[in-house]
Amino acid sequence: MAKQLTNKQALRYNRQILLPNFDLDRQEILLNARALMIGVGGLGCACAQYLVASGVGSLTLVDDDNVDLSNLQRQVLHTEDTVGMNKCLSAKASLNKINSDCNITTIDHRMSRDEFLVEANNHDIIIDCTDNLATRNLVNEVSIKSNTPLVSGAAIRMEGQVSSFIPGKENACYECLSQRFGEQTLSCVESGILSPVVGIIGSMQALEAVKILTSLGDNLSSQLLLFDALSTEWNKFTISKNLQCKACS
Repeated sequence: MAKQLTNKQALRYNRQILLPNFDLDRQEILLNARALMIGVGGLGCACAQYLVASGVGSLTLVDDDNVDLSNLQRQVLHTEDTVGMNKCLSAKASLNKINSDCNITTIDHRMSRDEFLVEANNHDIIIDCTDNLATRNLVNEVSIKSNTPLVSGAAIRMEGQVSSFIPGKENACYECLSQRFGEQTLSCVESGILSPVVGIIGSMQALEAVKILTSLGDNLSSQLLLFDALSTEWNKFTISKNLQCKACS
C-alpha cells in the first residue's frame, strides 16, 4: 500500500509542494520511491544528501570501500571521526541526521551480477556514482535487463558530466556513449579533482533522479550534459543510439 504524507511531512516539504508543477502528488511519489545508489564517494555524498532531504522514501547505498583521510576534501557526508569506517555506514549516519524518515539500507560488499540484478528489480531508479568504466558498464547492463532508469555522473580535474538512460528500443544506453571513448585509466588520485565540482555534478544527479521519478519536466535521456568549471560553461550533446551496441541493440 502506498504511503501518504503526514501533516508533519507536508509541512517539512512545503517549499517543494508549493511549486506549481510539483504539488502533493509528486511529493507522495517521492515518499514511495526507492533509489539504488552505487558508490558513496564524492558524487554519491552530494547526490544522496539532496535525495534524502527532498523526501525520497527509500535509499540503498552500495560501496565496499572505507573512508580515507584524503576523501574528506570532497566526500561531504564523511567526517574525521569516520575515517576507517565503511563508506555506506558513515554516509548513513549523516543522512539519518538529515531525514530520519528515509529508510536507508546499506550493502558494504561488491555485489555479483545476479545480486545486483535482484536489487535493481526492487528499486525505481539506479544512480551511478562510481569511478571506473567496467563498473559503469555493469551498472548499465543491469539497468537494461531490469528496465530500471539510470542516472550517470562523472567528475575529474575541473570537469564533470551528467546523463540519463531510460531503457527502451529507441533510446541510447551508457555503453553507446562509453564505446566512443574507451577505458579511462586516469582517476582523481592521478589527476586531482576540485571539491565543488563533484558537489555540482552530484547535485545535478539528484535533480535528474527526482525529475525522472516524478515525471517532472524534461530529463536528460540519451543526452550528455558537460560542465567545464574553469569557464563555468555547460554544454549539452545528443547521444546517438549505436545500432551495434552489445548492451542495448
